[in-house]
Amino acid sequence: MRKPRDFDAELKALEDKARELKTRKVQQLGELVIATGADQLNTDELAGALVALAETKDTAKREAWAKRGAMFFESGSRRSAPAPQRNVRSTAGQPSSIQSSAGGPGSQ
Repeated sequence: MRKPRDFDAELKALEDKARELKTRKVQQLGELVIATGADQLNTDELAGALVALAETKDTAKREAWAKRGAMFFESGSRRSAPAPQRNVRSTAGQPSSIQSSAGGPGSQ
């Protein structure tokens, strides 16, 4: 007879892992805001720019923002992210477009 699985322990381990991943995501998004200089915007401006980005359905505009974000990461123009944590690009693909929506021409 084999040992029964401890579902409660497995569930707790998964919840801990999910909490850790969420914390890391929030930290990386904060680093992205700082690296792009968007931390110079007030909270309302930044929130408005992010809402406009999230609501935009124009594929061409989103692709242009994604291209500009990729160029930002390739140029190494990050401002103040500490060296060990510079791999901000490992977050989800769309946050790399924040720079363009926050202050770029053509943002909604």
